[in-house]
Amino acid sequence: MRVRARRRKSVVFFITLSVSLVVLAIALNVGWIVLNWGEIALLIFGIIFFVVLIFGLVLNTTFLIREIRRNEQHDAFINAVTHELKTPIASIRLYLETLKTRDVDDAQRHEFYNIMLADSDRLLLTVEQVLRAGRTGHRQRRIANSVIDVDEMVRECLERTRVRYGLNEAHIVYTDGANGAKVSGDPDELRAAFSNLLDNAVKYSDDEVRVSVSVSADDEKRVVVRVADKGIGIPSAQLKRIFKRFYRVPGRFMARVKGTGLGLFIVQSVVRKHGGRVYAESPGLGQGSTFTIQLPRV
Repeated sequence: MRVRARRRKSVVFFITLSVSLVVLAIALNVGWIVLNWGEIALLIFGIIFFVVLIFGLVLNTTFLIREIRRNEQHDAFINAVTHELKTPIASIRLYLETLKTRDVDDAQRHEFYNIMLADSDRLLLTVEQVLRAGRTGHRQRRIANSVIDVDEMVRECLERTRVRYGLNEAHIVYTDGANGAKVSGDPDELRAAFSNLLDNAVKYSDDEVRVSVSVSADDEKRVVVRVADKGIGIPSAQLKRIFKRFYRVPGRFMARVKGTGLGLFIVQSVVRKHGGRVYAESPGLGQGSTFTIQLPRV
């Protein structure tokens, strides 16, 4: 908290300084132009110098604000990743110490094993997210093309999500209208994109999970995958920002869900590399959201 307070003070100081310099530059240049109104050459030189100076100050201020926001996002990412790594490790250690120091019956032992396996999966998922975000950030990285049945892959991702969160068919409803449509792409990357959308739909749902997933072929050129939830929704001003690396929507509703801010960045990066597009829709907070992926058919 103290670090954030100092950073905010620094932000206020540098922004105030930049604004003051802009005002001072305007005053000095306007005064200089008025005093040298009769000198045409000096007047032209002063106007050019004035424009360059103001442009430089505005550019410097813009760059400063962007760097501050980027640093804040990096800090939030480090904190989120630290939490996502520390929590399952602490849980696994606790159960291992319990098994080592106490006599437990077979039923409880198997329960402990299942919990530790789930924590291990959570730990592995976090590590894979970070590594995948680094790989997808390289635009020149080639993808391993294979012909993929979208319906089959989405069903696979959906079943994994149900198992991971202990859900049934009533919680996640699936509709297939793709008629066996296929796309060309990297199976691992597309699987990660679909899984991220499903995970988000579950995590950002309210107390009762109600998610609908559909695969359809709108025309002969595109396959569309939609994931809709009845969760906490997204403010309209944030619908485009949520796909940025490390970005998380501010607010107490969003803060309830832990995450690294990489999931949707990975989704967008993967979809773009496969020649498609992804976008989000939401009526507003508390009214759910819908994510749509469009991919070219083969």
